[in-house]
Amino acid sequence: MRSDPAAPIEVPARLRLVRQEIVLAAEAAGRDPDSVKLVAVTKTVPAHVIEEAIEAGQRCFGENRVQEADAKWAALKERHPGIELHLIGPLQSNKVREAVGLFDVIETVDRPKLARALAEEMARADKRPRLFVQVNTGEEPQKAGVPPAEAESFVALCRDTFGLTVDGLMCIPPFNEEPAMHFALLAKLAERLGVKQLSMGMSGDFARAIAFGATYVRVGTAIFGERLTIEE
Repeated sequence: MRSDPAAPIEVPARLRLVRQEIVLAAEAAGRDPDSVKLVAVTKTVPAHVIEEAIEAGQRCFGENRVQEADAKWAALKERHPGIELHLIGPLQSNKVREAVGLFDVIETVDRPKLARALAEEMARADKRPRLFVQVNTGEEPQKAGVPPAEAESFVALCRDTFGLTVDGLMCIPPFNEEPAMHFALLAKLAERLGVKQLSMGMSGDFARAIAFGATYVRVGTAIFGERLTIEE
């Protein structure tokens, strides 16, 4: 039977379980649990269900699409100060203005055109969302992200040419591969590039990501149940 993501009791209970798993995984890795932040992924989740998570104390959320996020989060953020909203899906250059205005963290910087557009809009709006570079650790042609071999030069371009501060790296390992090697690769790249934040790990593998140094884990299904379908 499919989980009902709108069940009013289910979301807080699932949220508690995920938080407990984060604590256990961090302690098993010899880390402070407070060093790992949970990004509750609300793609296709309606606003009234998100309110359940907010009432349960969750303050950090992630969305995949600028348009969907704007429809829900402009009002939610106004009602709930202190929310940290992450963009975790691909960002088109023509959506940069909206993204800079709405998101606190943009995790999917992955090409020079986008980096330039972000630099220009951040200067224009005088707003500085934190930026992560997405690395395509599996080098999958259908997936966004910078190839690992180009990550160092791309981060240097962001910093030196566009004057951007890169706070972290993000990856989405291939679905059919063991994620540990991808988490290890991202952690090594982050160390080499001198960035402190690592966004990696989702509902099925966030405990392993924490073992490899994740500072943000992106969890949707384990909190909200299966995603609702949105018509394109």
